[in-house]
Amino acid sequence: MLPTSSKGRMPSRPNPILPQYLRRIVKWQQMDIEYTFWQMLHLCTSPKVVYQHTKYHKQTKNQWARDDPAFIVICILLLAVSAVAYSAAYDHSTGHAVFVVLSVTCVHFLLAGAIVATFCWLYAFDVHCNSFFPMFIVLYVIHFFISPLLVAHGFVPLLLSNLIFTVAISYYHYLNFLGYDGNNFL
Repeated sequence: MLPTSSKGRMPSRPNPILPQYLRRIVKWQQMDIEYTFWQMLHLCTSPKVVYQHTKYHKQTKNQWARDDPAFIVICILLLAVSAVAYSAAYDHSTGHAVFVVLSVTCVHFLLAGAIVATFCWLYAFDVHCNSFFPMFIVLYVIHFFISPLLVAHGFVPLLLSNLIFTVAISYYHYLNFLGYDGNNFL
């Protein structure tokens, strides 16, 4: 029979305060930026491929959630850049620009993600992040470039604005469906 305890060995250290996922946020060398941009591209063009890779990740690493924080870091950076661009385009003060950046990153992305993820279920937060990125492209990037058309008065700009929001929200919910559809435990 094998021994159940080892004599003379030091007990293992307790878990660190910050999990490995949060510690990797500050170390760019450990982030897989190329794979993150591949995911972002395929979330906009063929999201089923991304969720197929998520299934492979579950089979190889035995976890649904991604272990690389690069996706979240890049999303936050892109959100900050777009918020600064909106603030510069619409002639807001520097203080207001900082408020907009914090509002977009902390409230629109992180707080909404925490609510959608039902308080820290990591895979649910990953599904939110995956679903949020194409919505970000539509509502922040495309919307920014066609905003001169959208600020005009009339029926057509109103219809186009509502159509953009409808497409973005619909695609967000479709990607949420794809994210949770592949799980056997739901």
